[in-house]
Amino acid sequence: MGRSVYIASFGEGGGKSTVALGLAELLSRQVGRIGAFRPLVTVPGQDPILDLLRRRYAISLPAADLHGATYAEATAMVAAGRREELISQIVERYRAVERQVPAMVVIGSDLEDNDDPRQLGFNARLATEFGSVAVAVVDGQTDDPASAMSAAYHSLTDLGATVLTVIANRAPDGLVPPALPVPAYVIPEIPTVSAPTVGEVATALGATVLTGDAGALDRDVLDLVVGGAHVPAFLDHLTDGCLVITPGDRADLLVAASSAHASGLVAVAGLMLTLGERPDERVMRLIDRLDSGLAVLSVDSDSYHTVAAASRIEGRPSATSPRKVEAALGAFESHVDTATLADRLQVARSSRVTPLMFEYDLIDRARSARRRLVLPEGTEERILRAAEILLRRGVADLTLLGAEDEIARRVREIGVDISGATVVDPATSAWRDDFAVTYAGLRSHKGVTLDLAHDVVADPNYFGTLMVLAGQADGMVSGATHTTAATIRPAFEVIKTVPGVSVASSVFFMLLADRVLVYGDCAVNPDPDAAQLADIALSSADTAAAFGIEPRVAMLSYSTGTSGAGADVDKVAQATALVRERRPDLPVEGPIQYDAAIDAEVAAAKLPGSLVAGRATVFIFPDLNTGNNTYKAVQRSAGAVAVGPVMQGLRRPVNDLSRGATVKDIVNTVAITAIQAAAR
Repeated sequence: MGRSVYIASFGEGGGKSTVALGLAELLSRQVGRIGAFRPLVTVPGQDPILDLLRRRYAISLPAADLHGATYAEATAMVAAGRREELISQIVERYRAVERQVPAMVVIGSDLEDNDDPRQLGFNARLATEFGSVAVAVVDGQTDDPASAMSAAYHSLTDLGATVLTVIANRAPDGLVPPALPVPAYVIPEIPTVSAPTVGEVATALGATVLTGDAGALDRDVLDLVVGGAHVPAFLDHLTDGCLVITPGDRADLLVAASSAHASGLVAVAGLMLTLGERPDERVMRLIDRLDSGLAVLSVDSDSYHTVAAASRIEGRPSATSPRKVEAALGAFESHVDTATLADRLQVARSSRVTPLMFEYDLIDRARSARRRLVLPEGTEERILRAAEILLRRGVADLTLLGAEDEIARRVREIGVDISGATVVDPATSAWRDDFAVTYAGLRSHKGVTLDLAHDVVADPNYFGTLMVLAGQADGMVSGATHTTAATIRPAFEVIKTVPGVSVASSVFFMLLADRVLVYGDCAVNPDPDAAQLADIALSSADTAAAFGIEPRVAMLSYSTGTSGAGADVDKVAQATALVRERRPDLPVEGPIQYDAAIDAEVAAAKLPGSLVAGRATVFIFPDLNTGNNTYKAVQRSAGAVAVGPVMQGLRRPVNDLSRGATVKDIVNTVAITAIQAAAR
């Protein structure tokens, strides 16, 4: 239908942010760059939805260019009889943005008073002028959302707009969309999306943060509980996700709420102290020693007015709330048929795989081939935060290893929701005895007895690897707190390599500004011989192809062609010959220097006519020293994102994380592992 999507919201609070995110995510899988635009904004450059889209989708266009007019300007022009001039101005500014990107997301104005420019006809007119297809977003909390969906569709089409789909957001359970000529979808209320965080409440009320880090302020406020009763009755009214609001001199309630949270009785969101009263320092020290991880806030207003003001605050996905963003995307992708919308949009897919496209494609492909993965480091905060994202996005079914009470304590402390994951304690699991028998049988030639095996398999990495071998999991990701050796040694002992591959190896996906490259081996093999280097090249080419990157393999050396000689050059030449012999269909060049492999002008001078020189996508380094240093140099100097290391050549996928891995790194690696598992 088109390459521009216009979101027309019917009623304020309908959830445009969630729909805008979902559509932007969908378009980002198809094209390298997207643009965003709002016909009307309150303050130029300060629109929260535009800010979110700009940051998440790396929209480099100036924020001040992404709107048509301010509400004040538009109202004045309409009042002066200059409506058509207003339309022309908005369309002109839209076209200036559209010319610079292959796809656009337009967030229309809220429909309010028919006497101002924020009326239905205004949005329908602009959608038509822009050449956009319209997405009607209905507030699911209206009295009759199904009828509102039908009315939205017919209202837009009656005004000449082309409707792509109708979506009811924040809808009640059980709502069935009406039968319409276009797809209609229902997204339910997701508390993590619509509930404000403790930090958002603090900002809205002008509260002073007495204690609490960023994680404490990111907790969702699902309920408000006013503390006024004695402790026993007060404890009965505490609920998961509640913000406790009480005068600051009620030390008994502060200690009781903090203790209830720290003990696991209830997961409190935070503590709000009213009347400007500060607790006694001895009380604050006691709360601090409880190590509850809760934020303590202070406001000058009384409890009544604080509750009244807090109850009016709504949350929304924003650039500063990644948990809400992932929750919103998870809700959209779980309830909207994105494949159908992509087909109806008919946006031509880019032939070049950009970093954004690569990352979003990982999530999409993993979701479509959902697999069971085990994460041995179940008590690590980054793993738990990544697990929440992965579960919300439906990337994989997860098993976390660790003591259940310890994982539950960490979950309470950092305020995440991993209720969809399975928790297994290797020390007490019923699988431990069977795994010990299996491991003793595999390692008996190394003198491993059953008693020794029983101790070894209690190690989370060995336990997780044996889960993969036994089919209890399809793959494993570890290494956030363990060394590379501790992560992959069990895989070498238990999983072993694919038949016909002499060595397991690794690659990094290097996400540069305008392309994705594959570097191997940068993490496992110190000094591979020619045969092993050929195996690494073939495995790396297969990995590249599996992730949508056309493999053109450069076998790197300090010499290009026959310009140099020596044992190191000869090794690369022999490996190149082996690759050509085993895969005559695979474009490969070697020995070749890095500049000749990546730069077309250098390639034309050094290897004219080569199918790989100047166009390489897979770079095979002659040894670990060269590969590890090069990937880190490119990562730091060129600002590239390095995704990996991704293990290859094993019979089942086991991947290692850097101990400095971010939550995003973990999410990407789990998605990669799920895709590898599906391929097997």
